Formats: sequence, structure tokens, C-alpha cells
Amino acid sequence: MKSVVLCAGCLAACGRIGFDQLGAGDATTNGIGDGALSSCAGLAATCGPAGTSPCCGSSIVPGGTFYRSYDVGSDGTYSDMTNPATVSDFRFDTYEVTVGRFRQFVNAGMGTQASPPQAGAGARTLNGMANQGGWDPSWNESLTANTAALLAAVSCDATPSWTDSPGANEALPMTCISWFEAFAFCAWDGGFLATDAEWNYAAVGGAEQRAYPWSNPASDLTIDCSHANYQPAGVCENPPNGGVNRVGSESPTGDGKWGQADLAGNALEFALDWYQATLQNPCNDCAVLTASGAGRMMRGGDYDSVAPLVRGADHFFNTLAREDFIGTRCARAP
Repeated sequence: MKSVVLCAGCLAACGRIGFDQLGAGDATTNGIGDGALSSCAGLAATCGPAGTSPCCGSSIVPGGTFYRSYDVGSDGTYSDMTNPATVSDFRFDTYEVTVGRFRQFVNAGMGTQASPPQAGAGARTLNGMANQGGWDPSWNESLTANTAALLAAVSCDATPSWTDSPGANEALPMTCISWFEAFAFCAWDGGFLATDAEWNYAAVGGAEQRAYPWSNPASDLTIDCSHANYQPAGVCENPPNGGVNRVGSESPTGDGKWGQADLAGNALEFALDWYQATLQNPCNDCAVLTASGAGRMMRGGDYDSVAPLVRGADHFFNTLAREDFIGTRCARAP
């Protein structure tokens, strides 16, 4: 039961207890690839539609101004234009963090109380101030005590993507992680968690305000299993009874404007921000960095989300529990 994932309105469409709805890629590569990041050293190329693509890589997302949680979809579902935002250039990873990449993190002994991130790791300029949003040492206690405890924790459900030994799941998105582990991983890997505004901007193609990451024209509502791993259950997922797919399985058909895969469906992805009912306005590289609600923001929907909930304009929050449908993706300095 996915009671910890919340969105505002649209309970019937969600089809899950506890939900409430809130509201063709032209990637420019930046030379980041396998072996350039800590998580990718020696990692096999097992991602993408054929399982032969490198699992790492980022694309520049050129900054600009757009409207948060709005799109130009022909059905008018996300029509609120009251929350303009501006984001600066950033890089956004091509794929969700995979099991194989997270295994490198675990094997390095990281992401526990015994080896937490350094104070301030992942900090950058946000809300008009430098050195914001970095690791707070008070969060150390929210990490597991040691690696053994972490391994137990990431097997959080009947269908976790993690396996204690490398196997067929290495190219699946890493799920059953906490927000703190997602942050710690990205900081260790030379990046940080995208803000909610950055994630939203990438998913809607910036000022194009696409309905889905791949929508061309931007108002087009076409979606099927060639675009995303989403509901109806048993059609798009692998295994067929519901679950995450290999990252990039729907590439390039489902890719966003700047080449990111799985910005719709597969696994929900943590953002940096705390949830708040009202979006920040004005927003200039903004982020909610002070606890103001029940949990952290997430975007993108998951394999069990119906089509409206994998729109780039939709967002969710999580009460910081672990789930087998929640993962993450790293952002990086441009």
C-alpha cells in the first residue's frame, strides 16, 4: 500500500490509498560518462533499450524561466500559471541511479553513520545565497548504523531492486532508499539532488512546458509503453505483475528534451526540497530547505502511476519511508 506517497486532488485517478494530486530528446552531452564518476568506475554498460548503453552520463540543461507545475497539454489539466520560476544551467544525469552504481557506493563503505557525507557536501547557490542545501551533520542519525544495516534496509519490500550479490538487477533503478541515502549517494558521486524546480524544468522541456517529457508538439498527450513504464499494470512493467524496468528501456522514444530517460514512470525520484503546500513564489534557483511539511518532494511518477500522474507538471511528497517504487537521479554543476 503506497500510503506514504502523496499527491493533491485526483484520488480516483491515482487508484491508491493515500494519494492526492498537487499539482524527442535533443541532448547536449557534456562528456561525462562511465568511469568519470565514482559510481561508474569499471561498471559494465548494461543500461538503455538494448542493455548495452553506459549507465552514466549527464546532459546540460540550459537554464531559463518557466511555470512550475504547469503544462500546455491539450486537456488543460495543469493550467495554473501562477508560479513562475527561473533556474540556472545544470547537468542532469541521463538515467536514474542504478543498482550497479549504488553497489559501488555500498562497497566503498559509504552512506552510513560510520561513513556519512562531510558537513556541507552537495552545497551550492540557492535562494540567492551561496553554500546552501549541503549535508547537515544532524542528518547522520537518519542513516543506518553500518553497511550491514544498510543492506537489510534496502530490501524493504517483497520486490526490492537490490540484490546482495551482483546479478540481473544491476541496470534496474535503485529503490528502497531513503532521502538521506539518495542525498549521500549523489554527494559521494560528485553531484547533488536536483531541486523540485530543476526537476520540473527538465521534465517539461523548460519554456516549452511539455505535457510529457517527449511531447512534440508540447501539447501532445500521446503515451504508451514505448514511452514510459506506467499503468496499466501488467502491460509496461517487467516483471509483468508490476515493477521497475531497466533504466532507459523506453529510450529514445520516451526521452526528454535534453536526453534524460525515465522522467516519466519507472521509479519516483527524490528532489532536494521539503514539501510545502504552496510553491515558492518568486522562485530564482529556489528550494525549500527548512522542514515545512510531511516529507520531501518527488517527481516523475512510477510504474504503478496512471498517465496523468507521470506528467512533468505533477509532483508528490514522501514521509521519508522506504518504498520499492522510489529511487533518485543526480544533478551536477554545469
